[in-house]
Amino acid sequence: MSQPAFEFGDEPHDDPINPTYTVGELADAINEQLRRGFADGVWVRGEIDGLRNSGPHTYFALVEHGEQGKAVLNVSLFAPMKRNLTPLLKKNRLELANGMKVRIFGRLDYYAPNGRLGLKMAGIDPRFTLGELSQARDHVVRRLVATGLFDANRARPMPIVPLRVGVVTSVGTAAWHDFHQELVASGLGFQLRVCDTRVQGEFAETTVAAAIRTLSRRGDIDVVVVIRGGGARNELATFDAEPIAMAIATSQIPVLTGLGHEIDVSVADEVAHRSLKTPTACAGALIEMVVAYRDTTERRWAAVEALAAIHIGSTTGSLSDRAHRIARRTHAAVERADERLTTRRQRLGMAPHRQLALSNRGLDATATRIVRRLPHVITARQGEIDAAAARLALLDPVNLLRRGWSITRSADGSVLRSVADARAGELITTQVADGSLSSRIEES
Repeated sequence: MSQPAFEFGDEPHDDPINPTYTVGELADAINEQLRRGFADGVWVRGEIDGLRNSGPHTYFALVEHGEQGKAVLNVSLFAPMKRNLTPLLKKNRLELANGMKVRIFGRLDYYAPNGRLGLKMAGIDPRFTLGELSQARDHVVRRLVATGLFDANRARPMPIVPLRVGVVTSVGTAAWHDFHQELVASGLGFQLRVCDTRVQGEFAETTVAAAIRTLSRRGDIDVVVVIRGGGARNELATFDAEPIAMAIATSQIPVLTGLGHEIDVSVADEVAHRSLKTPTACAGALIEMVVAYRDTTERRWAAVEALAAIHIGSTTGSLSDRAHRIARRTHAAVERADERLTTRRQRLGMAPHRQLALSNRGLDATATRIVRRLPHVITARQGEIDAAAARLALLDPVNLLRRGWSITRSADGSVLRSVADARAGELITTQVADGSLSSRIEES
């Protein structure tokens, strides 16, 4: 369209074909044309950016990055429409957030005070957003499977006693409080190394991934846990992101997740060594592993103690029986030799001197053999007794106590195996290698 020609000195006048508008009139005309051209409203899709709340209203920009650069449309969601849309968003577990891809409905409006075209939002298509999230999630899963990393972390061996725990979370949140309190209440010696990081919103993907990599490279960590509270699907979609999934998959130590959701399973959950529904459940899993090891150790100790008692009793009885048998056999041998000597002397009572001398020499030789053999018999039996005593010493609980073990018993003499078995005010006795200690429990 070309500008009309004017002659200098012409008086200004209105042309019916090309009328002159004021700015306000033009704004009204634009809005009129928008109402006619988009009488039924319009659906627009794009990505939310610059989300902010001003009182009961919400404002954001709907952007699209194309070959010609970035296209921007300003969107206003006023309080009445916001109240209407809230149930629909909650039903689908969605919450408007930066980076969220949406398909929204509204009416176009040219706002004269700032000269901007905008959209007054009146509806949203949750299926579009959920579909976008699902597509992005599927893409990451396919990448992990193709590279052979999908099951890599599950192949890492879990330590028997995971007491040294690296934690990736936002400190100060309810999720952190629940997790921490559960471990403290267990009374077990957990040692925590915490990376305080954002778990939702902008930069959450990169910061969570960096925290996982940092902890997994430490030499004083048994297991890494990633925890956060529940939230909208699009917020939890942070844990569908490829950087976080790759950090978990390539971690040299096992990673547990407790992301606070009951229904959805994130990609982080799928690639982790083990996924739990909540931070509290994640803490419970760690406690369960440590308690299982403790209980197994105590059962084995009790079995060793019982076996030692059995062997002590059995060996003592066996040694006593052997000593009695040796004594009886020795006594019987002496008695038999004496009887033979007496009999021969009786037979030779009136014999010639020479025959008597020969008989005496024979008797002396027999007695000498008996006397010579007796120490060997006693020595052999003593060797058996010494060997049995050595085996018994190996099973002696006193020797085990010398290695640093101790046994704590309640007032009635029973072994204390759990904090729950102790009562406040009770007198307990702890046996160590060189004696025993008595103490009273102030608090259980």
